Amino acid sequence: MLTKNPEKSSEDFWRVYEEKRGEKVLSRGLGKYISGWDEFDEKKWGGLWGLIITTSGGFRFHHFPQNSWMDAVTSRFAEEKEVQEKTIFIPKEKIASTQVIKETKWWKRIFASYSPRLVIRYADEAGGEKTLLFEAEYENEQ
Repeated sequence: MLTKNPEKSSEDFWRVYEEKRGEKVLSRGLGKYISGWDEFDEKKWGGLWGLIITTSGGFRFHHFPQNSWMDAVTSRFAEEKEVQEKTIFIPKEKIASTQVIKETKWWKRIFASYSPRLVIRYADEAGGEKTLLFEAEYENEQ
């Protein structure tokens, strides 16, 4: 007998997300990490897709574990490796500036695919300035 699992709505996901972190989600979107986070850059994790989230507490990026059909086929022949969630969190007091850069020239938008770029300048643990770069589609929630 087939049973149907009740599907959770996106509203449920975001409600639980806010409850777990104790922070209000201000904006969210899908984005691709390009560069600027030492751990990701050292491990050559550029090009990761995930959720880009601005909360009342700061900025978050969440890359969730995923397996494609090709991963399933090759995992039979390769040693199993644990896939883990990858995250970035920058508290709002460490964020110096944010900027969304969109191509405004109509002819460039027609002849080339330009995703908006999200640039975040922030202070690292040593007090130096770093720059995070993402390609992103972003939605304001307020």
